[in-house]
Amino acid sequence: MEQKYLTKKGHQKLVEELEYLRTTKRRELSKAIGDARAHGDISENAEYDAAKDAQGMNEKRIHELEQKLASCRILDDEDIPSDEVLLGASVKIEDTDSGEIMEYTLVSEDEADYESNRISVTSPVGKGLLNHKVGDIAEINVPAGVLKYKIIEITRE
Repeated sequence: MEQKYLTKKGHQKLVEELEYLRTTKRRELSKAIGDARAHGDISENAEYDAAKDAQGMNEKRIHELEQKLASCRILDDEDIPSDEVLLGASVKIEDTDSGEIMEYTLVSEDEADYESNRISVTSPVGKGLLNHKVGDIAEINVPAGVLKYKIIEITRE
């Protein structure tokens, strides 16, 4: 199995989700199945079918999280250079064409959240920023052309 890397924060988030799914969510789904069963004939009971489907999806997600957590490696920021764009780094960049300033944190695929400016190191922009230092110009090939970003600042969470 391929080893994945997670930041400490990302690892904690997955552990919390797993605990929620194993406890609270399982109880809620079990109750929903019991309530649907109480309505009588389960062969034509849409509520029962929906609750069983939800239970199956919950168990699948639990299994996925258990696998990820069992095979992941947690990054220790102390061992990672802070002057280079690497996994777990927050980077402030400037679009050399528009002058727009953006800030992203590079994370694993499992932690990516575009709304929070957390981009995957496997995304085109994430890959293009990797291994650059302050002052470098990163040229990133995307379907619309080439993006050029100047690295302004690199920090670690």
